[in-house]
Amino acid sequence: MMRKVLLLGICLFLASCGKDPSGVPDVPVYFRASLGNPAYSGLNNPGNHVEISGYGVAGLIIYRSPFEGLLAYDRCSTVNPERKCAVKVDDTGITATDPCSGAIFSLEDGNPQKEPAKKPLKAYYVSENNGIISVSN
Repeated sequence: MMRKVLLLGICLFLASCGKDPSGVPDVPVYFRASLGNPAYSGLNNPGNHVEISGYGVAGLIIYRSPFEGLLAYDRCSTVNPERKCAVKVDDTGITATDPCSGAIFSLEDGNPQKEPAKKPLKAYYVSENNGIISVSN
């Protein structure tokens, strides 16, 4: 009996690993761009961002953190993600606001900074190689 309980516990633990905490639907994402392209060249400097339509659930935000390098998030707010409300980067350049709910998220880690948000923005993998950035899930 103890073995069955232990086995069940291990299975539940393994099944929960890697789950996206955002609640935003999973859609295939693969975006590539050259940092030499004027539309994306701002990402060469820490603190800058670009907003990209047509990828993810509600578009992408790619942000060059002064501390973490390139980060990418889905613009879909985690507050009522079924509404697909796209967050917009604030004038500060370090937070993004959901215009539907007023929730605010940090671009440094995607975490909520203001209610009613409880979950972080959906993050994507970002790589940079020879001046080409790739965003995927």
